[in-house]
Amino acid sequence: MGLYRQDGTRITKAAFPAAALTDPPVRVSEDVYISEPYGRGDGQPEGSKRFLLYQAGTIVLRSAIDRLFTTASVASISPAKGPAGGNTIVTIKGANLDGVSAVTFGGAAGADLHVRSATELTVKTPPGAAGAVAVELTDDSGVVTKANGFTYEAPAAG
Repeated sequence: MGLYRQDGTRITKAAFPAAALTDPPVRVSEDVYISEPYGRGDGQPEGSKRFLLYQAGTIVLRSAIDRLFTTASVASISPAKGPAGGNTIVTIKGANLDGVSAVTFGGAAGADLHVRSATELTVKTPPGAAGAVAVELTDDSGVVTKANGFTYEAPAAG
């Protein structure tokens, strides 16, 4: 028995046409489910159903797992302005927000983060200096930045 190329030449073991994997396979250690909304739905988690995605023991390429963790994106921040003293409850709308674990305003951590759905979250602003600051969302895929996403207003002169 031998192995051959399409043109009929024999393939030796040393010349077997294969590339070293740079995408390592991993073994799933427990059942993993994916959640999808019922019908059109409103995007809220309570309107979801779960399906088995990977059964424990399944071998999966790391790249396939990485593709499941999509990067968040920001469509809007409302309100876009608030007092320099902080404590403004901000609603952020976008996509893939359900994996967001932290939100910062100009590098300072927001408080009371509540992920409402994959498309909406709320967070309370920390105190900040007057002016526009970047809003950064941290999720499993890294950090997403909305430059000048929130503006701290100076206190009124009195």
